[in-house]
Formats: sequence, C-alpha cells, structure tokens
Amino acid sequence: MKANDLKELRISNLTAKLPIIQGGMGVGISLSGLASAVANQGCIGVIAATGIGMLEDDYSTHWPEANVRALRREIRKARGLTKGILGINIMVAASNYEDMVKTAVEEGIDIIFSGGGLPLNLPHFLKGARKTKLVPIVSSGRAANIISKKWTEKYDYLPDAMVVEGPLAGGHLGFKVEQIGDAGYSLEKLVPEVIKAVKPFEARYKKSIPVIAAGGIYTGEDMYKFMQLGASGVQLATRFVATHECDASVEFKRAYIDSSREDIVIINSPVGMPGRAIRNKFIDDVNSGEKKPFNCPYHCIRTCDYKSSPYCIALALRNAQNGSLEHGFAFAGENAYRTTRIISVKELVDSLTEEYEIASKRAVSHNPGPAGSACDQG
Repeated sequence: MKANDLKELRISNLTAKLPIIQGGMGVGISLSGLASAVANQGCIGVIAATGIGMLEDDYSTHWPEANVRALRREIRKARGLTKGILGINIMVAASNYEDMVKTAVEEGIDIIFSGGGLPLNLPHFLKGARKTKLVPIVSSGRAANIISKKWTEKYDYLPDAMVVEGPLAGGHLGFKVEQIGDAGYSLEKLVPEVIKAVKPFEARYKKSIPVIAAGGIYTGEDMYKFMQLGASGVQLATRFVATHECDASVEFKRAYIDSSREDIVIINSPVGMPGRAIRNKFIDDVNSGEKKPFNCPYHCIRTCDYKSSPYCIALALRNAQNGSLEHGFAFAGENAYRTTRIISVKELVDSLTEEYEIASKRAVSHNPGPAGSACDQG
C-alpha cells in the first residue's frame, strides 16, 4: 500500500475497504437504494430510521407498526442489493426508539448508529446478539466519556466506534445556537477531544474504538485533514444527496444544486434543537408567523412541542423528500451550496478517493522531511 492510499476502516470484526460512512438522512433520503449503492463501493451505507413509516399508506393510523414494517422491508431490500456493510441511524429522541433498535437487531443489521440524545441503554437491546455493532454519535469528549463509562459499567460493553459530529452538519444539531459558529466547538477541536476521551477505555479494555469525523466534510481533502488529526474515518451525508441512487426525489436534489451559500440557514426545530436547512418559502412563511395546520398522528419525537408547533417537521421533511417543497424543506449541511450536478455513487466515491490522494501527495511535497538522515552520512 502506498503512503497516500486510504486505509481500511475496521469496526470490531467488520472491515470497510474505504473509511467512508454515508450518514443517515431522514425522512426517507437514505433508504435501501442509497445505502446499498454506497456499501457496494466498499464504504458503509446507512438507512435512516427516522420517520421511515411515513412511506407506508397507514402511517397516520398505525404509526408504530408502519415504522417497524418499513424498517424491516428496507433492511431486507438493501441486503438483497449488496453484500457490503449496512448500518441504521436511529435517533434516541424517537418515541419508538426501542422498537426500532430491536427490529434492527432482529434483522441482523451490521451497525446501529445512534445520536439525537445519549444512547445510554443501547447495549441492553442486543440481548446477547453480537452481530450488530453499536456506534454512538456524539458532539463532545464529555459525551463520549459518559457513554463509554455507562456502557462498560452497566453492560460490560465498549462502543465499537464513535462518530463525532460537528456543528456544520445538516439536519438537527447537538449544539446550542450560539455554539454553531464558535471556533471552540469546531470539528477540528472535537475530533482530538473525543480521541483523548476514549483512549483510557481502549487501554483498559484492550479494544480499539475508531473515531469517525462528521459534519461539514465534503471533499477528499477534508477527509485527509481529519484523518491527519487522528480520525479513523469520516462520515458524509450532504455529498451523497445529489447522486442518482439517493432515495430522495429529483426536486429534492435540485434544491441542493440550485442553492447558494446564503440559502443555508439555521432554523429552530419543533423538536427543541437547532437545525440546518435550505431556506425556501416554507421556512420564510414559518419565520413570519404563519402556521401550517396538521394533525399529529403520533408524538414521534419525545422532545417535540407538537401542541404549539406551527408545523409538523416530520411531515415537512417527508413532503420535501417526495418533491413537494412548497409544503416542506430540505435539511442540508453547511456545504450543500457547493453541489453542482447529480452523479453516481461510484463517481462520487472515486472523486473522494482521488481528492484524498491529491491532498496527501501535496502534503508530502510540502513536508519532505529532513534533508539528510544518519543513514545518508558517510
């Protein structure tokens, strides 16, 4: 292997040829189509469990059952399309969190990625099953420490990896509004912080906990930067939206392509967290005080203030996924405006690896090392 080649990503006994994880995107943006295509390129493909039941005709009357049914179907469909590594992203704040985790374990999913709160009891749902790996998503070294301590003390289980997501990510963010633009909370600061937090647990239990950098990573050059900071891999979501295999509508993908830097905004989500989205008329209407009437069939996010919310965020995201952006909006990362065209997943992955190698070679040429070594001296 050449010095500039990307290394494999090992998560417990799973090995991805490339250290790239496709981030989970709900509602319905990353399903079996995108996840399997990514897995087929030697990366890790991820299905988003959030609101997945809205794909079912009876979601408004049988929300819990519709979500479990849709999740099983998408996992099985993806399994039929790839022999690669597949994951599920499940929000802790989801009211049906337990059911979705149990379903994913029963279906033998390779990895559960869990954020949107601290997944303190996630190992409980394995019930002795060891096929499924557990990867928390955190936004600080403190959170990484709390989870690792809780899991080892109560379940004798160490996280199989850790995703650290910075404030430039799309969708719901694990930061206060004032922290989002604060350099003290940048991903460049968070990655070494989380690596430091997990080191004592790695040493004590003699197990590797790969740290995955996420949030605002867009190019192979970004990948190189964070892997030089000690990350074992990266997670990208926004970059995978404008691919042919992404499960969103063409209209959703066009929202990325047509956006400008000024269109990427922070919104106050009904679920009580700030979120990053592409500004459109729907968002402007809500910001001006307009209400979007809805009936809440099921309190799907525990933290959602659905009784006083001006709109249903799950419905808004589903509408956008389906191409009805006048009745919703697209979540997106800080770099979404850089999207210019729709390409294949293979073309994207090839581009990322090429960009990584260029960045690596450039770094080597700028830092060639000492002019002479002891071996050179006669």
